[in-house]
Amino acid sequence: MLTLRPSAARGAAQIGWLDSKHSFSFGSYYDQAHMGFGPLRVINEDKIKPRSGFGAHPHRDMEIITYVLEGALEHKDSLGTGSVIVPGDVQRMSAGTGIVHSEYNPLDDEAVHLLQIWIEPEQQGIAPGYEQKNFSAKRKSGQLTLLAAKDGRDGSLTIHQDASLYVLDLDAGQTFHYTMGAGRMAWVQMARGEAVVNGHTLKQGDAAGVRQEKMMEFTANQQSEILIFDLAERRSS
Repeated sequence: MLTLRPSAARGAAQIGWLDSKHSFSFGSYYDQAHMGFGPLRVINEDKIKPRSGFGAHPHRDMEIITYVLEGALEHKDSLGTGSVIVPGDVQRMSAGTGIVHSEYNPLDDEAVHLLQIWIEPEQQGIAPGYEQKNFSAKRKSGQLTLLAAKDGRDGSLTIHQDASLYVLDLDAGQTFHYTMGAGRMAWVQMARGEAVVNGHTLKQGDAAGVRQEKMMEFTANQQSEILIFDLAERRSS
């Protein structure tokens, strides 16, 4: 069963330098029907204007993944980490017992376009941590690339939850089949492009929650970049 989450139905926030779309309840946007999906708590699609960003602010007990689509994002945190995240990079920050960080667009003439993802950890009170990797060399058209997993397998980032995050890259006309494991559910987020997923057309910004399916079939109508979250089943979410 697929439950569609159209892009236009998402929550929204605009505060001058920030244009943000919320797949799930976040900040001033509250929707009891969209509080999360299993341990997946936040998917915000943010566009940050040049020389703007989020000042230092705290987080706690959350796995935070940043996925940049265009531009660059400068990160600094209370662990002493400083980095710039660009397309192809994926960042994981474990907030754990507490972390303070800032996110800033350092470019003079280009907005940064990104997805910020929050996943609830299996255990609270872990030590804060940071990890960033570039997956450009691994990613191939027509293939699935593992970006993050509980065991950090295949060179992926390590997250503290029974969840695996993949990116599926497809050229127009390509088809890919993804087999669902027993007791698993999935969230599909269209980062770019347009594809048909089990008979439903998803465009950029659209998403779908997937339960009780043995397989997902993806056929791209145009070049597409698709995030797949493979999650342990939670009936209550």
